[in-house]
Amino acid sequence: MCRSIKTLRPPALPEKATEEDIRAAALQYVRKVSGFHAPAAHNREVFDAAVDAVAEATRDLLDGLQIRGAASSARAGAAA
Repeated sequence: MCRSIKTLRPPALPEKATEEDIRAAALQYVRKVSGFHAPAAHNREVFDAAVDAVAEATRDLLDGLQIRGAASSARAGAAA
């Protein structure tokens, strides 16, 4: 749907996604869905609330995902 949103989970992103990464993806999503790059003043509050909600949902998703092999590759890196 929105090609500029990048994958934020390992192994696509080697480290944990930053707040900046999450907000940028949320902003791109809301822009795509709303059709507004920057909303008019009368839509700013709902636009910003949507970005906040999408960012929160993204954080929850990323925090809850279990990535196969992530624990074993982390242990292997620590042993080296």
